[in-house]
Amino acid sequence: MSQSVRTEKFEADKLAKRLRHQVGRAIQDYNMVGPGDRVMVCVSGGKDSYALLDILLGLQRSAPVEFQLVAVNLDQKQPDFPAHVLPDYLESRGVEYAVIEQDTYSVVKRVIPEGKTMCGLCSRLRRGALYRWASENGVTRIALGHHRDDMIETLFLNMFFGGRLAAMPPKLLSDDGAHVVIRPLSYCAEADLTAYADDRAFPLIPCLLCGNEEHAQRKQVKAMLAEWQRQHPGRLETIFKAMQTVQPSHLADRELFDFSGAAGSANWLD
Repeated sequence: MSQSVRTEKFEADKLAKRLRHQVGRAIQDYNMVGPGDRVMVCVSGGKDSYALLDILLGLQRSAPVEFQLVAVNLDQKQPDFPAHVLPDYLESRGVEYAVIEQDTYSVVKRVIPEGKTMCGLCSRLRRGALYRWASENGVTRIALGHHRDDMIETLFLNMFFGGRLAAMPPKLLSDDGAHVVIRPLSYCAEADLTAYADDRAFPLIPCLLCGNEEHAQRKQVKAMLAEWQRQHPGRLETIFKAMQTVQPSHLADRELFDFSGAAGSANWLD
């Protein structure tokens, strides 16, 4: 084995160890998985969901609690979608899996005018199908492949385009209280996941619905954050730390913090 090959292997092993540690720490910090949980890993064919499944399979062998994994893919009936790729890969890994077939692609293309934001409707349809399968198959945790950079980008998207201070939480109870959604990659940087996917040679499948307004807005935010990180290394780590260290009394949300006790009650309105 040449020196360059040894160096590449060393770096790949170090990356794998770092990501595994970050996922384990996120699971512990946010109590994402408990004894006997049946964790549904949503696998889209993208680098992040492949990495999530791969890392969880590795952690499953040494975790302090026993839990089950089931990989679930939603076949949205996109044209030319290579339907065999994910089943072939999942079978090669020996993991329990299911493929849900639902033509959300036609619905989105029919309902949303060309050039308008498709991600909102697409996400709602996907979420409904996945939640329904989870309810019918004893799932106690739904694991999504969003990473640290996704969470930071969403924070700025909501501020710049939605006028609200919100991002993606590492752990979330669904609106109806029926599902617990977890994001074990919350501490992982996208660049690391890209390198990990390259090293593992995952059979990636692109999404054909992207390219609309919301996707363009996310690209703008991603470029802005990349430039910040280039000019000031460590900026993204600082932003993420800020998301974990919130002081409600130093913001301006009257629903979140009771400011009435800190001011007079006189009527200042005309």
